[in-house]
Amino acid sequence: MLTACGSNTGRDGGGSGGKGPKLSQWYHQYGEPGTEEAVKRYAAAYDKADVSVQWRPGNYDEQTAAALLTESGPDVFEVNGPTLDQIQGGQVVDLTDLFDGVKDDFNPVALAPKTHDGRIWSIPQVVDMQVLYYRKSLLSDAGRRPPTTLDELVDTAKELTRDKAKGLFLGNDGGAGALGGTPLYAAGLTLVTDDGRVGFDDPAAARALAALRTLYEDKSLLLGAPSDWSDPSAFVQELTAMQWSGLWALPAVRKAFGDDFGVLPFPAAGSGGKPSVPVGAYGAAVSARTRHKKEAKDFVKWLWIDRTDHQRDFALSYGFHIPARLSLAKKADALTEGAAADAVRYSTEHGYAEPLLWTPASRVAYQDALSRIIKSGANPESELKSVVRKVSAELERVKKKSS
Repeated sequence: MLTACGSNTGRDGGGSGGKGPKLSQWYHQYGEPGTEEAVKRYAAAYDKADVSVQWRPGNYDEQTAAALLTESGPDVFEVNGPTLDQIQGGQVVDLTDLFDGVKDDFNPVALAPKTHDGRIWSIPQVVDMQVLYYRKSLLSDAGRRPPTTLDELVDTAKELTRDKAKGLFLGNDGGAGALGGTPLYAAGLTLVTDDGRVGFDDPAAARALAALRTLYEDKSLLLGAPSDWSDPSAFVQELTAMQWSGLWALPAVRKAFGDDFGVLPFPAAGSGGKPSVPVGAYGAAVSARTRHKKEAKDFVKWLWIDRTDHQRDFALSYGFHIPARLSLAKKADALTEGAAADAVRYSTEHGYAEPLLWTPASRVAYQDALSRIIKSGANPESELKSVVRKVSAELERVKKKSS
């Protein structure tokens, strides 16, 4: 993110030293080596403003939400959103005009949650997705095929659980944080319907979540791993035969196992289900409190729309992500073969993004219930009824703010 001239303290490297206003740009702390140096290098190459990059460890979403309410916040900032409350509260700048002539080149799944009332509020930087990693040889030796249904996943995880390794790793909390709404989409449902209602008030939702409890009861899940689900260490160290993680983990997995692994979408749940792949995109937004709106908008346009070389470098040279621009994704050789190509295809065929109406309050209510179902054996039907009431009230709240 970028901060108003003179309003920010604790600025750190990456300044361009150029003429023009001083802008502060915030990023959350990436785990991939080289990313921080890269974004500082991009900022230093910009000659129309003095851009200083701040790398923000800790709870980044809470930091930015608080900073947007003050004069000491950033001018430009990376955001997993923005949220509907931030848009409705006038905390971010409308960036729609920056997309003239290029909107159709952005991945529509990534762009949709950044669009409200026909206006675009942040520029997608890269597309991230989650997939199920599995060891081909372990499944083959057990006489199992890659699971295509949730019931098959439960059975396969149980079959592959051994003394020294579990069948499946969904995160140290049993999957509540990592999976989110993915099992609901796998059941053929949604978080929020197109007309703004709860999308999972259906018995199929409870059946899908009950299967996650079965995995926990069967002791098929790896719990208490040294690193959580976003890190492939548990899979690479052979603590588990299958792991839910992100596309970003693929280079490390490939280095460890060569071709002895594959990736899958989350398998279909129930007769009306379908495979499901969560897709998300951090984006670049401009704070409404910046004193330099035009200059901040000019910078984010330069970096995330004009400079396709920086966009390609950011997506593929450090971690492993899909460029947000469709034209760049098609040219990315690293995404055209093997498991990477499978993952990209899954994101296109089965990808979903959390809708903008799925607010943090709704997310917390659902994930808390999911955790109780998985770890405590709480009744899925009653838990979901409670969540439906809370989410319905939250949807009414945000609709009133829009009217």
